[in-house]
Amino acid sequence: MTPGAKLERRRHGLTARVLVALALWLLPSAHALPQSDVSSLLASAREAEKKADFVSAEGIYRQALQLAPNNPEVLKRLGVVEQTELNFAGSIEHFKTVLTRDNSYPEVHFFLGVSYLGQGDIPNAIQSLQDELKMPKPHARCRYYLGIAYESGGQIEKAIGEFNDALNEDPKDADSLYQLARIYKNASTEAIDRLRSLDPDSFQLHILQAEVYSDVERYPEAIKEYEAALAKRPDANGIRFSMGVAYWAQHQIAPAKKEFLEALKENPKDPLTNLYLGDIAVSDHEYENALHYLTVASQGSADPFRVHLLLGKVYSGQHQFLEAKTELLAAAETNPRVPEVHYLLAQVYQELKDQQGSEKEFTEFQRLSQTNHEKKFPTSPPN
Repeated sequence: MTPGAKLERRRHGLTARVLVALALWLLPSAHALPQSDVSSLLASAREAEKKADFVSAEGIYRQALQLAPNNPEVLKRLGVVEQTELNFAGSIEHFKTVLTRDNSYPEVHFFLGVSYLGQGDIPNAIQSLQDELKMPKPHARCRYYLGIAYESGGQIEKAIGEFNDALNEDPKDADSLYQLARIYKNASTEAIDRLRSLDPDSFQLHILQAEVYSDVERYPEAIKEYEAALAKRPDANGIRFSMGVAYWAQHQIAPAKKEFLEALKENPKDPLTNLYLGDIAVSDHEYENALHYLTVASQGSADPFRVHLLLGKVYSGQHQFLEAKTELLAAAETNPRVPEVHYLLAQVYQELKDQQGSEKEFTEFQRLSQTNHEKKFPTSPPN
């Protein structure tokens, strides 16, 4: 080889090495490339999740996993998507891989517990969710799902405890409230079935069924059950009052009054019985009787607003307008958003020759009536 050829070869070799070195310098480092790409893939996968395109999201997470096989966030998010797709076995595998490397990685114990729950593995679900609660910042839904796990495992008292704890942390947790209501409803239904199996015509069963009917405002059926209970135990206390309420709710005033009077014989000082009788007496314009009943009611724990309102009507009916004004103002202070109170006050101020006060109360009555869509009253000021 000639000297010139050797020089040319050496020059080309040097150029190649320089170009290779330059290319290596311009490329990202081995660590920077995956990290940058992983972040981009994670963002893309989350966008797919927001669109409920979980198949695409899973594919993107698997691409990220090829770049960063040990990335705990990728493993966690892939597991969550698999859980959403009901692939509980796959999600459990990925969650456990994360915990093998970092046993305190945020929220992974929670998601692992939910996957065990979906798989029907209650003991492991409970253990994982309990482990999550030991974390510095456990997942917000952990107690709810732990309650579900306990309930699924037949540990009802523990389930109730977790749902109550969840409500203590978030009083607006409708899911936990629903679960508690369902548990108590099921327990009630079971108790009724057991009572029925013991004696389908028992006093206790009739009372319980009457209360159930009353709670859902099926008053005719409730009254029949109360009557059947009374036939079993004519001297049982409290039934007459409940029957009176059922009749009163149906605007059957005469039978309601009859039952309340019977209830009054059982307990003459009962505030609620006296309040109902006072209400009926006011409607019948029996103001002296009403005053007696309402005085007794006011000494107990009966509804203060209703007592003041009815006393205001009594004094108005007796033309004692100053006393009526005092009671109606007390009612308005207790509950200022009831239109009827302001209409009655407008009437009383009119009788007291206070035109300004009357107009003010009537204006308030009109405003509340429009806002609350309450019962319609006259459309002109009282005169």
